[in-house]
Amino acid sequence: MASLSTKSSFSKIYYLLPIIVLFISVLNEFDFNYLNLKYFSFNFPFILIFFFSLKEFKYFDYLLVFIAGLINDTVVGLPLGISSLSYILICIATSYLRNITIRPHPIKDWFFFLFIISLINSINYSILSLFFSYNLILENYLINNFFTFLFYIIFVNIFKFYLKGIND
Repeated sequence: MASLSTKSSFSKIYYLLPIIVLFISVLNEFDFNYLNLKYFSFNFPFILIFFFSLKEFKYFDYLLVFIAGLINDTVVGLPLGISSLSYILICIATSYLRNITIRPHPIKDWFFFLFIISLINSINYSILSLFFSYNLILENYLINNFFTFLFYIIFVNIFKFYLKGIND
């Protein structure tokens, strides 16, 4: 009887793993400064949110995504709501893509992801520089956009492996 409850609690944690990883990634906000990699950064929460919103994963709640954005703003030091707006815009865009797509294609999804993260980064840049007078370096946004786009395919394969493990 104890093994059933242990298996049940393990399966609940396994199903909630994407949300747990999202919260860990926004709390961790890792930096590569100690590796002397000046021109390397990517936005893992964008990849995670895009993929699981696109797959309509039933344990990936948009309210929790919004709260993760608020936590990210607190950790990074941005005005409250900027990351939440970005994350919810990703959810809206992927919901739109999921509803208009008859046959999903990974390459088309990948380029749609590039369009969405470019749009969101430009909105963030505009809001932070115009309304909050942040001195931002556009080059950092472009580098982040590029590496986030490149890492998307790698993480998609990992996430597909995870989804296969749930369906088995």
